[in-house]
Amino acid sequence: MSTVKSKKLQVGTDASASNNFTIYQPATPDGTLRIGVGNADSPTEVGRFDSNGYVATNAPAFSAKLGTNQSFSSSTFTKIQYNTEDFDTNSNYDNATNYRFTPTVAGYYQVNASVRFNYTGSAGDNIQIHIYKNNSHWDCQARLNSTGNYGNISISSLVYCNGSTDYIEIYGYSTHGSSLFDVSANNPSRFSAHLVKAV
Repeated sequence: MSTVKSKKLQVGTDASASNNFTIYQPATPDGTLRIGVGNADSPTEVGRFDSNGYVATNAPAFSAKLGTNQSFSSSTFTKIQYNTEDFDTNSNYDNATNYRFTPTVAGYYQVNASVRFNYTGSAGDNIQIHIYKNNSHWDCQARLNSTGNYGNISISSLVYCNGSTDYIEIYGYSTHGSSLFDVSANNPSRFSAHLVKAV
């Protein structure tokens, strides 16, 4: 009985390395089995198995919240500036300039957002939250709020992104004369997304 020991097994012999796969262990074994695109001499990792099963290594996910109150004009679609990141696994969310998520892996993303409206002293009217893809409307949630000084609204949608140029932003809208997107420890305004299925 004999045992063949190797840290890398190339599957495929195509002239283009990107058409081949390599199954391997890292240089210093750590209990994981890696899957890479390319030849055995220089694979690019795309996933791994550990004792819990398969783990994708490049699955973008982020969560951000509104760190300061944001004023906006009545009956005007206004981008919500979620400027405080909770996490951003692949550095795909811009929390300082454009306040947008531009994932670098093509696939289907679960997008979630919420916003707390503050009517600054009187009851609000129509409030809305919108998902925009590439600066165009994708999905919307709306409701009428006729009592109280605050209104909370959320949205969730599955969105395809091409992994290069597609981006996601969140917009708010209110017909109330004086409103702002409100920061609240109990009802934070938040924006998050994560990869559900790569393509």
